Amino acid sequence: MKCPYCGYQESKVIDSRHSEDSTSIRRRRECLGCQKRFTTYETVESLPIVVVKKDGSRQSFDRNKLLNGMVRACEKRPVSLPALDAVVTEIEQILQNSLEREVRTSHIGELVMERLKPLDEVAYVRFASVYRQFKDINSFMAELNKLLEEK
Repeated sequence: MKCPYCGYQESKVIDSRHSEDSTSIRRRRECLGCQKRFTTYETVESLPIVVVKKDGSRQSFDRNKLLNGMVRACEKRPVSLPALDAVVTEIEQILQNSLEREVRTSHIGELVMERLKPLDEVAYVRFASVYRQFKDINSFMAELNKLLEEK
């Protein structure tokens, strides 16, 4: 690791700690040239995920868009933001761990619905109504009846 003060190439690690969310490691280092200390962060390099939309267009995966959609579905519901953030992190991890670099919105939507259902059924129905684009009241009722049968 190159020293930010003198540019010397060698340093030693004084202290290492995991970040609060355990996605990175904070390392306190000391330059072997000038003996000044500095901090570095080590994170796993993630490959970009491309989302294939219904119309065939492609765009980069954006966790904020996913989180915002879930927040809208959970509006005025007793679901905490940290719980939703954990769901988004879990979905993002699933997508990163798959060998596919392109993922369809339909797959992402199914992952969201699987995780929203146990959190809050009303939020699940709200998300499903937008995601599945119910054409009429009968298709909406069919989804509600399916939810009731599972109980």
